[in-house]
Formats: sequence, structure tokens, C-alpha cells
Amino acid sequence: MPGLSKRDLPSIERLLADPAIAPLCDQFGLEFIKSKLRDLQQSVRAGADVPEWSATASGYAQRLSAGLVGFGYRPVFNLTGTIIHTNLGRALLSPELWRTVEPLVTRPMNLEYDLETGARGARETAVAERLARLCKAEAATVVNNGAAALLLVLNTFALGKSVAVSRGELIEIGGSFRLPEIMARSGATLLEVGTTNRTRIGDFAKVADQSALLLKVHPSNYHIEGFTEVVDNQAMAEVALGSGVPFCVDLGSGALIDLQRFGLPHEPTPGEIIGEGADLVTFSGDKLLGSVQSGLVVGRRHLIDALNRNPLKRALRVDKITLAILEATLKLYENPQQLPDTLPLLQTLTVSHTVLAQRAQAVCDVLAAQLPAATVSIEAADAQIGSGALPDQKLPSLCVSIRGVPLENLGTQLRQLATPVIGRIQQDALWLDMRGAEPLNELVTNLRTLTHS
Repeated sequence: MPGLSKRDLPSIERLLADPAIAPLCDQFGLEFIKSKLRDLQQSVRAGADVPEWSATASGYAQRLSAGLVGFGYRPVFNLTGTIIHTNLGRALLSPELWRTVEPLVTRPMNLEYDLETGARGARETAVAERLARLCKAEAATVVNNGAAALLLVLNTFALGKSVAVSRGELIEIGGSFRLPEIMARSGATLLEVGTTNRTRIGDFAKVADQSALLLKVHPSNYHIEGFTEVVDNQAMAEVALGSGVPFCVDLGSGALIDLQRFGLPHEPTPGEIIGEGADLVTFSGDKLLGSVQSGLVVGRRHLIDALNRNPLKRALRVDKITLAILEATLKLYENPQQLPDTLPLLQTLTVSHTVLAQRAQAVCDVLAAQLPAATVSIEAADAQIGSGALPDQKLPSLCVSIRGVPLENLGTQLRQLATPVIGRIQQDALWLDMRGAEPLNELVTNLRTLTHS
């Protein structure tokens, strides 16, 4: 199309009316695509030449599609080997569970309405009562994430006061947020005790009278071995009781049941920590509990009541979707023997070697056909639970490994599939862990669209 001038550029209205642009408007929004079309035309007008693509709607559609890869939220296949992956949405929800809460999300619900009295009711009663019962605690409350749970505890009981924490537990969580920074924002003052590798109960006993709260932090994403010593929860509870201050354990991952019954490594449960004398336990809802993002606090009723009276609680409260999903998930825990069949997280953690092998063979076959220049094989590998859960424990798994082709390019290709596939690069290979290869038929169909190389 020689001799194009800037007068030949189609109007924005004409482009938006073209069938080539319509799918992009449906996917990304009309106003968003309109602004992107304007940006493309401005760049053409600023140049000396008018490229051929700028005269047709299909030309704009191609450039927009290429430039918007990865924009917005999309489902992906998590084949990284990190099961509860913070960057990939953490714990999964089952379609069955979602269908049970859908009416509560799409219709009015008695969120803060007492159906018996016809008066205003408490927002989180149903969830709090279930959670307290499952954790064998007197009471419970809910906020929007785990860090918020700890922030609320610190602000409620230690505003302008000191909180004793072992130096070995001054953790950094995802996104480079550090415990001392969260404490500072809460208005509490950090009182470090012990050393990085060894802290004894005497270290806490020396400063208990200077503290408004004793805090113990369960290792979130690290593990220290060697010449180490940590303080026993029961001993901490006794020191706190003798000093008249609360003892709080930030448990992090929050497994509600003993995972050993499913052949998995043991992780302390909130119920165990409460039984060892802790006054409060904070943990997350979207890690080992296997539900939606939330911060949960269980413990003594008068302390939970104080948390609920704090004006900060309103700023940290959760919405109806979170509460509906949490309640539905907690109901599953009423029948723990069926959890491997009803909770997606446990389904992934307990998948058998036979199923992993079947998945691996199916994926290996399709990749060998699509990537004839590559060496594709099935190899034993270790998966990790992720998001700070059991950082020193690995789960045996199977991976499909790909070698002999440019790995960065292959990783990009996989991320640009209709449903992006996310793996990991290690030992000069791209590894696809089969614990996340579900639904398998969709994954195989997806991989068949890979370009030959």
C-alpha cells in the first residue's frame, strides 16, 4: 500500500466498529482499547512515514494483542513445583465450593442482619464461631491478611509500648516487608532478645516486665540448623502469665489439622499452640488452610473482644466474598477424612506417584512432538509447599524436563499460550512439575499449540 499519508489513518470510531477490534474491547474494556488505539495513532503521526499496518483495523489488532500479552488477570498452569505460590494466587478453590457460595455473592445476603430479631447483626459471627471451635479456642476474628492480623494485635495491646521478640524470628516476608517494619507501623516498639541462633526462656524472663506483649514467630520461609535453641511455647506462656501480659504466636501458614494423617510433614496447628498456653494465635487463610486470602486470630475471648473494639479493625475487615468462602471452607474441615477429596490444596499435596507418572507421560509425549529439536524426559524432582509453609520440607514429585533449546525463549513461548504455562529453569533445563498439571486434558491441548522449533 504505497504512498500512505497521515490522512489515510482510520478514525478511532471506525476502528472500534471493526470486527477485528471487538474481541479486544470485550477482553480489556472499551475505553482502555480506545486509549491504546489513540496511543498507536499518535506514535504514527509523530513519525516521518506511515506504515502499512496503520491503515487497517487488523494491523492495530495485531499490535494491540502483542503489546497486551500478560495484561490483566488470567488463569495459568502452575508447574513451578511451588504448590502454594504467592505470585500465582496461593491456595486454589474448588468449583464445587465456588458454586455453593455463588448465591451469596450474586444476591443480597444477611451479612450484618439478624434474621431472628430483624435488627443489625454481627458481620463475622458464623466464621468466627466455626473457626474458634476448630481451633479449640474461646473466640476468633478475621481481617484481610496475615500481616494485618499481627498488625491489629500489636496495635491493640502494645501501642506505644515494647514487644519482646527473639532476634532469630525477625523475619522478612514476601515483597521485602520485615517484621520490625510492621511493628513500627503498629505503634509498638521492638525489644530484641537472645541471638539469631539461640534464644532461651531466661532472655524473655529478663524483659517480660518491660513488655506489653510477648511474641513468638513461627519460621515463615527459612530454617536454621546447627547450634540452635528456641523457646518452648509452654515456658513462654508461663512467663507471660507471671508478668500479666498476653503471649501471642504468629503461626503464619495455619494448618487446621495434623497433616501427618495424610502422609505429609507435621506443621503446628493453632489448636496445638492454644493448648500449649498461647493467649492469641495469628495465621493466614490462604496457605495451609487452603482458602481465601485472610488473616485469622484465635484465642482468649476478652483479648479477641479487645481486637474487635479497635477502630483499626474496621479498616482491616473482610468483605462478604471472603467470609462466604471462609465459611464454606471451614465446613469442609467438619469432615476431615474427606478433605483430600474436597480441598484442592490437599488434593495437590497428596496426589499419588501413579497419577504423577500418568501426567508426566502425557505431557512428555506432546512436548516431544511439538519440540523435535529438544530433549524431553521425565525426571524425579522435589516440590515445595511454598508461601512460608514447611520451608525445610520437600515433597517427592515428577517433572518433565526440556533441554537442548533456548530455555528463555521456550519459557516466553509457554507464558504466551492461551492459558500460560509457568515452569522453572534449573540445571540447564526447563522443568514442568506435574503436581500442578491439572486439568490434564486442558494442559495437553494447550501445549499442542506450541510452535515447532
